[in-house]
Amino acid sequence: QVQLVESGGGLVQAGGSLRVSCVASGIMFRIYAVGWYRQTPGKQRELVARISSGGSTDYADSVRGRFTISRDNAKNTVGLQMNSLKPEDTGVYYCNIATGGGTIWGQGTQVTVSS
Repeated sequence: QVQLVESGGGLVQAGGSLRVSCVASGIMFRIYAVGWYRQTPGKQRELVARISSGGSTDYADSVRGRFTISRDNAKNTVGLQMNSLKPEDTGVYYCNIATGGGTIWGQGTQVTVSS
């Protein structure tokens, strides 16, 4: 069974940092790109950062320079280091893998940034 499990969310003050992680199981993790998305009430889920199987990264304009995505294929893990957090970064953060057989989502982890 393919599964993605996020962790590491929490409450932080504006300007602070958090790291969220996503662990994959049941999948040949290293061959897939992985994305981090976030969703806030009333808005569509948006792509925050993405890392390819080869390690190339891409970021939404709103987080570029503040967030860093990384992967550890030996541990089937993708991390998202979030620095200089802003209240508008608040949301549920999901990791995502798109395979030939469908798209896999984790259950999400809540990140709340207080002003």
